[in-house]
Amino acid sequence: MQGYENKKALICEIEKTAELFINEFVNVEEADKDKLIDGVDRTPAQMIAYQLGWIDLVMGWDRAEAEGKTVVTPCEGYKWNNLGALYQSFYDKFSSYSLTELQDLFKDKVRSFVCWLDGFTEEELFIAGSRKWASSTPSNWPVWKWVHINTVAPFKSFRSKIRKWKKLNAK
Repeated sequence: MQGYENKKALICEIEKTAELFINEFVNVEEADKDKLIDGVDRTPAQMIAYQLGWIDLVMGWDRAEAEGKTVVTPCEGYKWNNLGALYQSFYDKFSSYSLTELQDLFKDKVRSFVCWLDGFTEEELFIAGSRKWASSTPSNWPVWKWVHINTVAPFKSFRSKIRKWKKLNAK
């Protein structure tokens, strides 16, 4: 897994990969936002909804912990070994949005996420155990790893998916 020297490096990578990801949707037609293509496991709208869902979850875990609530990961009613149903809940939540609205919402959420992340100290981000929710699995990851696997990593992998989708859609 990619590592980071500090919070600034993590934030810069989130901003860079988020912009590269969302810019891939510029040439996708609104009429095609829900088009599933053989060889790609999600529609363009689902790709963005997936990102929005995870950004909301990660910030929600932290907000709930700060409010003294017991944090359930990945989400109340969902288990780590059955994430397909959780993903479907993301798709359903954002299904009424146009592609342009999803793109704008993604940009807003990334800005909010970066502001939230900027509120952490270096120790809170990089030392395991600083947040109970981050220590809720046997891996006992520091916060930065949760952030990375739910932003930078999927921004990169889904960028490949939307590029493949566009290539196959053009045929």
